Amino acid sequence: MAQDVLAIAEQTNGVFRKVTYEVLSESRRIADSLDCDLTALVMGSNMENVSKELGQYGADNIIVAENPALYEHVADAYTNVIADFVIKEAPAVVVIGATTHGKDVSARLAARLNAPLAMDCVAIRFDEKGLIASRQMYGGKVLTDVLLEGSPQIIALRPNAMAIANVERASSIEKVDVNVGKTNVQFIEKRLDTTKVELTEADSIVTGGRGMGGADFSLIEALAKLLDGAVGASRSAVDEGWRPSSDQVGQTGKVVSPNLYIACGVSGAIQHLAGMSSSKVIVAINKDPDAPIFSKADYGIEGDLFEILPLIIEEVKKIKGEN
Repeated sequence: MAQDVLAIAEQTNGVFRKVTYEVLSESRRIADSLDCDLTALVMGSNMENVSKELGQYGADNIIVAENPALYEHVADAYTNVIADFVIKEAPAVVVIGATTHGKDVSARLAARLNAPLAMDCVAIRFDEKGLIASRQMYGGKVLTDVLLEGSPQIIALRPNAMAIANVERASSIEKVDVNVGKTNVQFIEKRLDTTKVELTEADSIVTGGRGMGGADFSLIEALAKLLDGAVGASRSAVDEGWRPSSDQVGQTGKVVSPNLYIACGVSGAIQHLAGMSSSKVIVAINKDPDAPIFSKADYGIEGDLFEILPLIIEEVKKIKGEN
């Protein structure tokens, strides 16, 4: 596989996350630009059958690394397996999702291999110098281009930043038993709310801020459910104890890029804007006409969110035929 592209697939409980298809689709485009093959590396336990679908998103080769210790995301075990594979096969580019898990693994991998890493990328292109990765800086105020020198070049893609393309390939699949090596981290327990849409992968997010005035997010939750989306919260709402920290959007929370972001009672502090400014369409609802969030919004509604949200909910219900 020398000088090919390696895409790292991410799964939870044996189900591929949406970001895996984004990583594969962008990796296919990179491989086409380099005129080389794309290999998808799947790590887990009993993943061979479900891995076949990755050929629909451009994988020429699918390698299934099997070990019971890989069922859960233990970063140093995953790093050991990927590093061994990269050293053996020498891909030119390694692409991974910039999820919480992916950021952890990609940073470890770059340190292990002494390889260049571009984190949280929102675009990839090629010019006469080579592969150029674009990523945001300074709270999303600046979009910078990064030229990576060295090999392999590691690219971590921001979830929801890349389009998913169905590119059917006659892919081969190979199952290999791997040794995870020495690990310093041990998996003990996982608590997962399977009823919630993952915030970083949601196509629609409805976020409540200090303007909610309390822990009653029922209107936010109702609209998010209608939109098949996720509920977010500003740092102020989390600090007040109204929402769990897992819902926090912002520089110290989660960075999101949904197609639709609705900010309700969110003032728009720079830390919050850093976490959602790359959303495709931003709608802001706030009583304060001078709230900074309006400067980033595509659509702004000045008024009481407790009066406006019920109206929006009713209109969405009409559109969906749920009245």
